[in-house]
Amino acid sequence: MLVNIAAILIGFLILIWSSDQFVEGAASIAKKMGVSQIIIGMTIVSIGTSAPEIVVSVIAALDGAGNLAVGNALGSNIANIGLVLGATLLAAPLLLRDSYLKNEVPILVGVTLLGALLLSDGVLNRLDGVILLACLVAILAKMIRDESRDHVLQEQAEEEHIAELGASYPWLRFAGGALLLIASSRLLVWGAVNVAHTLGISELIIGLTIIAIGTSLPELAASIVSARKGHAEIALGNVLGSNLFNLLAVLPIPGLIAPLALDSSVLSRDYPIMTALTLLLGVAMILAYRRVKSHGTPASLGRKWGAFLLMCCLCYYTLITLTIG
Repeated sequence: MLVNIAAILIGFLILIWSSDQFVEGAASIAKKMGVSQIIIGMTIVSIGTSAPEIVVSVIAALDGAGNLAVGNALGSNIANIGLVLGATLLAAPLLLRDSYLKNEVPILVGVTLLGALLLSDGVLNRLDGVILLACLVAILAKMIRDESRDHVLQEQAEEEHIAELGASYPWLRFAGGALLLIASSRLLVWGAVNVAHTLGISELIIGLTIIAIGTSLPELAASIVSARKGHAEIALGNVLGSNLFNLLAVLPIPGLIAPLALDSSVLSRDYPIMTALTLLLGVAMILAYRRVKSHGTPASLGRKWGAFLLMCCLCYYTLITLTIG
């Protein structure tokens, strides 16, 4: 048991570090090849930040632990809203951009409902995976096209240094990061599956808790630091983007590798709770914008919403614990 726990901890540490190296190397290579900052940010950096979840899901699916991969995707979304965003809001209020309510949140809600429709038969198959990946490509293409036409965003992007674009040894970072991502993911999945078997609990539960929370910890730390530096809005953008990629890039993986019969709890407990938290976030933002119209104050989410989201997350993990017992 101690060996399995050590494998999980070491796997997490190497996974997070290698993910950073992979993204930095890929972004540096793309920059040297003349790719624009906006495209780098919308593709390599955005997808790269979900690399741990993606690679873990691939390894889990190849090892026959498809429900662990599904739990990783759904659990990460729940942790991102309840834990990451909730804790960030407790650290500092969050000012809302108009684009969140007009673009990002409606897209996320729509994708969440589409996923529910595709999984309603209790099976994640290749057609489901292809549909979700096609949506990812279409959404990325639209976002790149819209932002490429925004001259203000282009100027801002040129002033930013995305992922240390001048990093030394970019090819070494890219290749080494990719290899370590695969190796650490295999180590992590091996330890997690063994823990599940030893404790007699489902792989889905391990994916929803240990794997999902572990892969969300770097986002939690970064979001709290950003909030304390006065950039709390970064956290919301990261959460919305990460959740979108989890549904469109992580969730389809098990179905693409081999059709998967979902654990019954996915449809009866986990997906509905993830959907409810997503809708709750949308409602919170709508109420914040209505307050702007009635009181003239800036649209923002404060500590009360942070406490409420954290409480919802705690209730969810309590429910899982009671289910295990």
